[in-house]
Parts: sequence; C-alpha cells; structure tokens
Amino acid sequence: MSIKLSALGRAARRFPRTHLILSGALVITVGLVALTPESGESRPERLQTLDLPKPSASEELVRQESAQPVADVRAPAETPDEEQWIKITVASGDTLSGLLQSRGVSAAQVHRLVTGDERLAELATIRPGDSLNISVDEAGELTSLRYSPSRVETVEATLEDGNWRVENVVREYQRRTRFAEATIDNSLFLAGHAAGMSDNLTMQLANIFGWDIDFVLDIRNGDRFRVLYEELYLDGEKVGEGEIIAAEFWNQGRHLTAYRYQTRDGDVSYFDSDGNSMRKEFIRTPVAFSRISSRFSTGRKHPILNKVRAHNGIDYAAPSGTPIKAAGKGKVIFAGVKGGYGNVLILKHGQRYSTLYAHMRGFAKGIRVGSRVNQSQTIGYVGASGLATGPHLHYEFRIDGVHRNPQTVPLPKASGIASSEKPQFRLQSSRLAAQMTMFAEAATLASSNVF
Repeated sequence: MSIKLSALGRAARRFPRTHLILSGALVITVGLVALTPESGESRPERLQTLDLPKPSASEELVRQESAQPVADVRAPAETPDEEQWIKITVASGDTLSGLLQSRGVSAAQVHRLVTGDERLAELATIRPGDSLNISVDEAGELTSLRYSPSRVETVEATLEDGNWRVENVVREYQRRTRFAEATIDNSLFLAGHAAGMSDNLTMQLANIFGWDIDFVLDIRNGDRFRVLYEELYLDGEKVGEGEIIAAEFWNQGRHLTAYRYQTRDGDVSYFDSDGNSMRKEFIRTPVAFSRISSRFSTGRKHPILNKVRAHNGIDYAAPSGTPIKAAGKGKVIFAGVKGGYGNVLILKHGQRYSTLYAHMRGFAKGIRVGSRVNQSQTIGYVGASGLATGPHLHYEFRIDGVHRNPQTVPLPKASGIASSEKPQFRLQSSRLAAQMTMFAEAATLASSNVF
C-alpha cells in the first residue's frame, strides 16, 4: 500500500484529530479512518498500520505523547463573584456611620461592627482619602468589610453567626541593604545628610551609641561613622527605610561597633562584637538640652541663696515644656513639691539605684506614686519651679543612697547574648562586618581616580 504526502496533507486538513509526525521515519496515526490511495477520500474501517520503518525509541515517545487527546482550548466560563463589593472613598466631613448608613446599613450594625474587634474600632478614625470595601446582602445586612490601614496591611472582616471574624493580611517588604559613611566636620545630622541619610536614620544611629557617646558634649570634628541599613520597597517602589543592621563609630580615638541581632526569645537589640548589649540600664542624659548650666560639684555657690553648698547633680538648661525622660526602668516613689527643688519626681530602679528630677513644670499624664515607668518614657516637662533662675532640669543619680556624677558614673549594662547563642551571633556579626568592609572598599574605590 502506497500513500502520497500531498494526500496526507489534505487528510490533516480534513481530520483535525489526525496526528502526523515526520522525524527521520514516518509515523502516522489516523484516528479510526483510513485513506484510499486513489481519491484521498475517507471511509470508516479498522485502523490501518502502514508498513513503514520501525520508529526509534525517541520517536516512539513522541508518538505516544502525540496520541493523547487534544485539550479543549476554549476559555472556561467565568464564575460569578459570590460577593459584590462596594468601594467607598472617604471625603472631608465623612464619618463611618454616615457612609455605611447611606448604603442601607443600620446604626445598630455600625455599632456592632466597631465594637466587635479592636482592629475594627480603628475604623472610627478614618480620614479623607482612606477607602474601604463593603458587601451588603439583599436585606441590607453588612456581611463583609475590607480596608487597608497601611500599604502593607489589609484587614478583612466577615460576619459569621452574628459575630465578626477578623483577619490581618500583611505584605512583606522587599528589603535592600544600603551603605553610608561620613566624617563629622560640623554636626552629626549634617554629616548624615551629606551621606544621604534621613534624620530618622541619623537619630537611630545616635540612639544605638547614645549610652556610650554624649552626642552634645562628646562629638568632635574628625569623628566618623559607617552604617549598613535597609531600604524598604513595595512593587519596586521605595516606600521607606528600615532598621540599621550594623554600625561603626569612631569618637575621640574610640572605635565602637554595633550589630542588630534577634535572640531566640524574639528580643531584638544591638550588641558589640563580643555580644555585650549596647544598651545600658540607664541613659546618660534624660533630656534634650541646649547647654549645661551647672555641673556636679561639692562647693558651688547657689545663684539665689548666695551660699556655698554642694550641687549633687547636673543642671540641663532647656526650653520650658521640653519632655523629660526616665533614665531607666523603675517605679515612682515620690511625685510632688520638695522645697527649693519645686516639682520633683524620684524613681527607684531595683535595690541600689535611684534618680531625681527637679524644677519640673509638671508631670506627664498617669505619673503618680506607685506608677511603673520604662526607660526613655516621658515622665514630665522642663520648668522653673522652686528656686530656679530659668527653665532647666536638675538631675541626680544615686547608688546606695550616695550621689554620683551623672556624667561620669559607670552605668551598668543590660544583659548580653546568652552563652548558648554566642556561636550564632558571632557568625552573623562576622558576616555583617565583612559586608561593611566590602561596601567601604567599594566606596573608596569609586571615589578614587583609579579609573
């Protein structure tokens, strides 16, 4: 039996289910039809096996794959959305209650919504430009709600058996590591700007080393720093800055290093290369001051009483109303008026340490005897109460009841890396140190005239 290729071509056009494969030897499968050699017309009969060369193994595989039924390439029918979402954009003067009630939702349903979960309670503070999507059934019952408090977070709420089930969906930022370095010839913030750092990043840097460096009194021209930090991206667009992950600071001949590390307990902090915490149990300066108006002294002449008497603390001059921070975590043991000190707050820190804050204008909300405070929490405000010639904070530091100079007293460190975690920390800090060196060398090369 002979067959012409032109006839096969016509057959392929007439019978879409026919599979033709030409690869060295000819393999032909013709469904359940055969071709007459004379006319090329088809007629039903048994499947014919043509006497052709035996296919190779690879050709047999192609034949088997080609013999599979052809998939239906028609697009699947669209499934109608079970919920019809209504998008609402908040305009100036809009309230959540007004927006929902205008869509048929009753006031009782709005109340049940905002009291159903603390995350939904935030809806009461929506602002112009915010948007949310809601779904309301035929009876006017609010059944679903979706809104985004931020670009990375979406809150989805569904009414189930009369109660709101709330889920948070959080997108992950894409994080990119960046490097910055600068030499200080005027101020830390100007150096940060010159290195392309935001004020927020510069403040992070100051907070990391703030227990070891007084950034008002200790900074000198020629001090320098290096920083590795993260930039945050969403869909390829930069949306902010993350945390500093490693930093170095050279201050008056001292070389300080800090690495960000998350412990097995989930705590995140900064540690030096030996695994010691950068954080101290106390901050050195509890207020943002403009100058030191009076230092620690055993024989200072009082400016108002005109008598020589010990000055057992440091006076930090600052504008009235400047926030005063707790030097360390502790408990309020006195809050009131104390003679020439005016408004005074005394904190107890464990068994041995206490701090005193005097001449305050007033105390922060919630601060009273027995209150517990955290380090750097605002406890009051600078004033000039008592015997004071101007607004300032008088700050005292005591160990076992004995006054010590707040500027020079050795401050106890917070807990460092546990021994069991030291190997993992050393591995991570070594990688960050190597990365810092690589970036620094690349920056040096780029700024040179080698090329």
